[in-house]
Amino acid sequence: MLNLISSLSRTQKSLIFLSIDLCLVPLALLLAIAVQTLPDPAMVTLDKTLPVLPWLLALVAGLAVGLGLPMVQLKAYERRAVALTALLAAGGAVALASLSRLAGLGLPPLTHVLFGLGYFLLLVAVRAILLQILLEVYRRARPRRRVMIYGAGTTGTQLASALKAHESIDPVAFVDDNTSLQGVLLAGLPVYSPARLVQQAQARGVRRVLLAMPSLSQPKQAQIARRLQKLGLEVQALPSFAQLIGEETLVAKLAPVAPQRFLGRDARDGGLGKGAGAYAGRVVLVSGAGGSIGSELCRQVLACAPRRLILFELGELALYTVHRELSHLVEDSGIDLVPVLGSVTDPRQVRRVLAEEGVQVVLHAAAYKHVPLVEANPLSGLANNVLGTRTLAREAASAGVERFILISSDKAVRPTNVMGASKRLAELVVQDLATRHGETVFSMVRFGNVLGSSGSVVPLFQEQVRQGGPVTVTDARVTRYFMTIREAVHLVLKAGAGARGGEIFVLDMGMPVPILKLARQVIESAGYTVRDAANPEGDIEIAITGLRPGEKLQEELSLSGDLIPTPFAKIFCTREAFLSEIEVAAVLQGLRAALAAGDDMAARALIDRWVEKQAAPDRPDTAGRKLS
Repeated sequence: MLNLISSLSRTQKSLIFLSIDLCLVPLALLLAIAVQTLPDPAMVTLDKTLPVLPWLLALVAGLAVGLGLPMVQLKAYERRAVALTALLAAGGAVALASLSRLAGLGLPPLTHVLFGLGYFLLLVAVRAILLQILLEVYRRARPRRRVMIYGAGTTGTQLASALKAHESIDPVAFVDDNTSLQGVLLAGLPVYSPARLVQQAQARGVRRVLLAMPSLSQPKQAQIARRLQKLGLEVQALPSFAQLIGEETLVAKLAPVAPQRFLGRDARDGGLGKGAGAYAGRVVLVSGAGGSIGSELCRQVLACAPRRLILFELGELALYTVHRELSHLVEDSGIDLVPVLGSVTDPRQVRRVLAEEGVQVVLHAAAYKHVPLVEANPLSGLANNVLGTRTLAREAASAGVERFILISSDKAVRPTNVMGASKRLAELVVQDLATRHGETVFSMVRFGNVLGSSGSVVPLFQEQVRQGGPVTVTDARVTRYFMTIREAVHLVLKAGAGARGGEIFVLDMGMPVPILKLARQVIESAGYTVRDAANPEGDIEIAITGLRPGEKLQEELSLSGDLIPTPFAKIFCTREAFLSEIEVAAVLQGLRAALAAGDDMAARALIDRWVEKQAAPDRPDTAGRKLS
């Protein structure tokens, strides 16, 4: 049956509808005569009308085609189509009255009225019956997917009405938080509490839930969707009004607030001034050029007009991306841009690049910096951050490089994690080389977190907000120093330009920022409210997960606590003890042995021996709590 229906063309289906409509004309006329008390029996009266019946059929057929009623699909037979049906029935009644008068049949006026009314009811009833027959055919040939609608408001009821005529979807019930709606019938469907959703879904064979609450905030929709998915249900959401009216392009342009907005102070990134002379006309190599810090170093170095810029990067995609971006900046500038795919732990490649390109300045930003990842992979982190720094710095000194600037971190100060310890060991390696290679000016620049870098906290919070929360904070007491990438790189270049050799520069990062406060700001900047005890109806909750392995509550900027002013604003210098050449050699030998043996414990023991560390913080019993 379904194959037969599907094989019919639109014209053939219209002819069938027209034929049915015409067959109903004599039936409606018979009913109109039968329900009246007339002088002659009903069949005799009907027999008198036979001469005008062909003309009536012709007029009704012409009017039906003119109104387009036979072309209306059964599933689209709604308010407008019913109005057309009423016009057809009224037109048929007028036609019957005119023909009856011309033929002198003497039918009473009530007959014409009853004919029009009966014809209208027959037309509507036949189409309703045909629709149910057609739906049953489809159900038998193509089983419909049973769904529940979450949201029994106006949108939900409209969706249910629309889906009742759908070929493959069968709405069976509503779910709604509104207790006044629970237990009633809407659009012919029962409304249940969310607490009964699983029970009703199992009883009714439902595997999919449709969210019909487009006005609800995206975080709350995401929370409901995740809860339903955990119950093993598929979830689909009705589009927002903006999408329905074709405003997708406008919505797509909405972007998260820039991380700089959360700095809490004005960023400091004026021009380099005389410092630009350290890079102008020189060959500059940036290791880790594809990273957040490395790529910004490249941009600002290009502004100083170097002769050549070497992009040294381990990741192929990162190198491709930064090279493509910077290529547009150097057009018609005369600056050579050289992409090099390689690792700073490869001494032969490093030596060849430094010699062939004639590198004069090295900005070393290549490092594994994500604390949890390095904590889980200590040998890889130590090999890259310590031995890679040793290789690049030693080869730079051998090649007669003028300046070598190490990008360090405040996590190197009394570290409680492998990443911080690896950065402190890298500093010790560079300090040792600075005492023995006077031709190359070695310096280190230490600063805290940068807003907007890969893996930093603000983009993470923004992604969690987009997913509906919760926003996760490890401990309510955690604070961090923050800078924008641009101002951090600006001060790094200025400090490196003014270095005389062996300095550890510390950048003025302002006051430390509570991470809990930052999380609240990110939520509110996205237009949502924090859900907590004071506001249980809020959009996004903040979850306290507990400190991660190696994480500190507060970071420090100096081991000694002494910050000595420099001629440069916002840049300080610190005096710190360093290891002797023999001690550094012992560290490197022990590290290589641990790497060769694949011994994590030996590597950690080496850190404990040579790096001044902070006692691991006590684990507070706040994990899993929700805070304001």
